[in-house]
Amino acid sequence: MSSPDIAALGGHTMGTTWSVKLVAPRGRDLHPLHAGIQAQLDRVVAQMSTWEPGSDISRYNRAAAGSWQPLPGEFWRVLLAAQAVAERSGGAFDPTVGPLVALWGFGADAGQRRAPDAARLAQVAAQCGWQRLLLDLPAQAALQPGGLQLDLSAIAKGYGVDLVSDWLRGQGIDAALVEVGGELHGRGRKPDGQPWRVLVESAPEEDAGAGHPPRVLALDDLAVATSGDRWHRYEQDGVSYSHTLDPRRHAPVTAAAAAVTVIHREAMLADAWATALTVMGADEGLAFADAHGLAARFLQRGADGPVETLSQGFRRHLDAGNA
Repeated sequence: MSSPDIAALGGHTMGTTWSVKLVAPRGRDLHPLHAGIQAQLDRVVAQMSTWEPGSDISRYNRAAAGSWQPLPGEFWRVLLAAQAVAERSGGAFDPTVGPLVALWGFGADAGQRRAPDAARLAQVAAQCGWQRLLLDLPAQAALQPGGLQLDLSAIAKGYGVDLVSDWLRGQGIDAALVEVGGELHGRGRKPDGQPWRVLVESAPEEDAGAGHPPRVLALDDLAVATSGDRWHRYEQDGVSYSHTLDPRRHAPVTAAAAAVTVIHREAMLADAWATALTVMGADEGLAFADAHGLAARFLQRGADGPVETLSQGFRRHLDAGNA
């Protein structure tokens, strides 16, 4: 048998890119693996993309009030996870805030990028709320109570990473680093016996030159996801609005962290918790992370450059990775 080598594959999905580094024997035909990876991600899009009018989530969002909508397996699994994080986080994460996100000028159905008037905000907010979502577990169906709009963009990319990683394992690929839009999962060892090592997202370019060291993680069957306001935000009348919306206030997060990174066994949950902790903010989020055993890193903008705060769980991963 030929010696193993690292192969690199890539493509596009969910409005972003995907990349996979995997260990396979030299000479193995990579075309079926590339096609299979793309097929897994296409299934996520077909079920959970609000940008696709024919997707299962778009079908649910258009459904008549009072109707029960059967959901396919992947969609159902992600929705259950989203509801669990919503409940545990006290609503800091909410898969029903899509209309509010759009109202503030972000997402697939974005309107004008400006703060909405109070009356319109109250009207849209009344249609949102994870508590309005009722699930029939035996039937694997969700009730459309009327006007409820699901949006899984803060968890679906992470799930795509998990789906690809699991699929590759089934194809006999025991070592791979999977990335979708910046969310990562690493498993197995490279040919030299080393784990996959990744650099945690740094501060925005304008804040470069911080005093804290680069943070490198060894992903031994671990996932890492980063959220924050460095990608999508706008200013109006001197106020900065982040694309991350606080469902509890029905408004964008104020003074959002530049980046919040979470390490978890599942990329799906790392993705969701990174969003929830961004909403909570560094103080509340750090206390929550320590109380619930979450590995989280907060990077905030300070007067003298980025300020880094690490949860106890995140510090343990750094210690393990540097051992």
